[in-house]
Amino acid sequence: MNFSFPFEVSALKLRAGSEKFFFFMEEVRIQIRRVRDKARELPLPEYMTAGSAGMDLAADLDEDLRLQPLERALIPTGVAIALPHGVEAQIRPRSGLALRDGLTLVNSPGTIDADYRGEIRLIAINLGREPVVIHRGQRVAQMVVQRVCKAQWQEVEDLPASERQEGGFGHTDKKS
Repeated sequence: MNFSFPFEVSALKLRAGSEKFFFFMEEVRIQIRRVRDKARELPLPEYMTAGSAGMDLAADLDEDLRLQPLERALIPTGVAIALPHGVEAQIRPRSGLALRDGLTLVNSPGTIDADYRGEIRLIAINLGREPVVIHRGQRVAQMVVQRVCKAQWQEVEDLPASERQEGGFGHTDKKS
């Protein structure tokens, strides 16, 4: 098994008002492949600002896609990736499309595992009251890349006590 560490740390300089400040962000090198020749016309997933956590994904459609209210569709992105072990990509809706049009993703966040090599496709749904038209090249989702860890279960008879215990579903909203 070949283990490599494609992570780097880079310093980014931002300007806040008249002050300059630096922050460090870990970077990971990810192989990407366009799955269709027509996909070459589209931008690769990209961060839209220096502080963006997610990269926007574009729709690789042959023609406009019209989604009726409550209709679902599988939207191709035209790209496949090879993530290093210990990394996942989460696919999330774009907030502006969700607010303005009611367009979101059914399984949000969707997970791209490190061993998946197929095309990234988005399960979109129109939760709005009006039809939504998705155009070729439109930025329709975002992808966040982050580290993951493997869980090792330790079965026990009793769990350690906590302040919350079994409280859930609004438990912290209740006043004593």
